[in-house]
Amino acid sequence: MIMNEKVKELVRRKYNQIALQDKEHNQSSCCGSTACCDTIDYTIMSEDYTRLQGYNEDADLGLGCGLPTEFAEISAGDVVIDLGSGAGNDAFVARSIVGEQGKVLGLDFAGAMLTKAKKNAAKLGYTNVEFMKGDIEEMPFENDLADVIVSNCVLNLVPEKEKAFSEMYRVIKGGGHFCVSDIVLEGELPEELVKDAEMYAGCVAGAIQKDHYLEIIEKAGFDNIEIRKEKQIILPDSLLANYMNQEKLSAFKASNTGIFSITVYGQKS
Repeated sequence: MIMNEKVKELVRRKYNQIALQDKEHNQSSCCGSTACCDTIDYTIMSEDYTRLQGYNEDADLGLGCGLPTEFAEISAGDVVIDLGSGAGNDAFVARSIVGEQGKVLGLDFAGAMLTKAKKNAAKLGYTNVEFMKGDIEEMPFENDLADVIVSNCVLNLVPEKEKAFSEMYRVIKGGGHFCVSDIVLEGELPEELVKDAEMYAGCVAGAIQKDHYLEIIEKAGFDNIEIRKEKQIILPDSLLANYMNQEKLSAFKASNTGIFSITVYGQKS
């Protein structure tokens, strides 16, 4: 439990820091630049949101690893919860679908992210988008509240994923569903990456095996689980070289270990 709390505090501290930066700063400050520093580029896994209805540039910090709202089958009038809502990027896209009659609730535990999201919502004049502070492992929501839950590259940061998916099951209405984008593994990461705090906060070291991830979802009670999109994430050699020598780097690249972004859908009967 102590270790889990340390992990949460690490993530909270890092994402409070990122909230004070814009997307361009996140891209240029580390390995998104030509002069790579010794930390991970937090936008390295992100996808292009600009074509989606409801996109708001101020809310896009480039922190996702997929487009979960695109596969979430959100309908007008739905209640949608966005877990790890950050500056509001996915929440605002979801709001464009649910319309005036629906509602979007964003949950995050980083205070600076919540402040940024609330400012963005106020500027947009939205009255049916609400951002609140809370822990995904113990959500401050009543049972059977949401028609849809979405999340983008966040659950891999949660130490107790079993708790997170059980909470999701509790909060989703019967007949509702979730759609999340997340990072998973096939094969084993080198110890140097697993133990690094920056790589954990960067959504790599906290990732688990894909089969185990899907098993956790099934054990939580969800049905009709399917991967709706999958893409491989290639970490640049310039980043990996900060964690291992050339011999270990070559061995890792030859090991067939895969880091993948998956967008997963599941239903609650």
